Amino acid sequence: MRRIAALAVLLLAACTQASVATTTTVPAGTTITEVAVTTAPPAEDGFPVTVEADNGTVTIPERPMRIVSLSATSTEILFEIGAGPQVVAVDDQSNYPSDAPMTDLSGFTPNLEAILAYEPDLVVIGYDPGELVAGLTAVEVPVIFHNAALDLDGVYDQIETLGLATGNHQTALEVGTGIADELAQIVEEAGDDGLGLTFYHELEASLFTVTSATFFGQIYKLFGMVNIADEAGEGTGYPQLSSEYVVLADPAIIFLANTLYGESAATVAARPGWEVMTAVRNGAIVELDSDVASRWGPRIVDFARAVAKGIDEHG
Repeated sequence: MRRIAALAVLLLAACTQASVATTTTVPAGTTITEVAVTTAPPAEDGFPVTVEADNGTVTIPERPMRIVSLSATSTEILFEIGAGPQVVAVDDQSNYPSDAPMTDLSGFTPNLEAILAYEPDLVVIGYDPGELVAGLTAVEVPVIFHNAALDLDGVYDQIETLGLATGNHQTALEVGTGIADELAQIVEEAGDDGLGLTFYHELEASLFTVTSATFFGQIYKLFGMVNIADEAGEGTGYPQLSSEYVVLADPAIIFLANTLYGESAATVAARPGWEVMTAVRNGAIVELDSDVASRWGPRIVDFARAVAKGIDEHG
């Protein structure tokens, strides 16, 4: 469906520098950043507004009312911060929320003419094959390019940036703070149950995974868990492990983020040699919602709850 392209997007993550931040300390000794302000507030009338994105400085002259989102994560953020009525089209992977105006637009093989047919006054993307930003800029359509968030600061930054860009700044700040509060509560309720618990997070059956240097890995780290991929991870933070490596590491819990592609506890248990692992022998294989486990928007709290549930049931 989108396996190779989605993985390619995850392999390049960026996070901008935070200028203002407040923190909440949780029992496990970790820290959750609540607010990360990275862009200047708008003028008194709200617009024009200038924001910083992964494609540089972007100026939006007027409040956009015809937004096209080619990023499933950004679509979720836009609707969460109250910009849903301003969105006229989303890509073919933006399946949440249900009232998002899904089209056959592709975020992975974007067609400039098809995008412009919606007469957008702002386009939000999560992937640029090389010409999309340049093409939109050439026709004076503001475009915000957001890579996968590197960490929680990056999540809050993207939420705020989209809030500023769409005229929903205050709501965006409230959403970010709400996420931080919920994460802190989830981690507090889990207590020390996850401390030192080893795990393996699977992105694909070809054994691509995440390290603690990624956003997804950071969520696990909030619970004090130990990622078996950390010693193998280099560069992007999304290494491909060997079957032998996973078996020898013997994780206590396996989290499957690729259930959308047919993987399950049963298919994992049936893999040659994997029956000796602690997670397999104990049935400690957690099947995650593939969308929730691959997007860094407001539903990261659902991802954290799934991790907490896995710890509670199998820790």
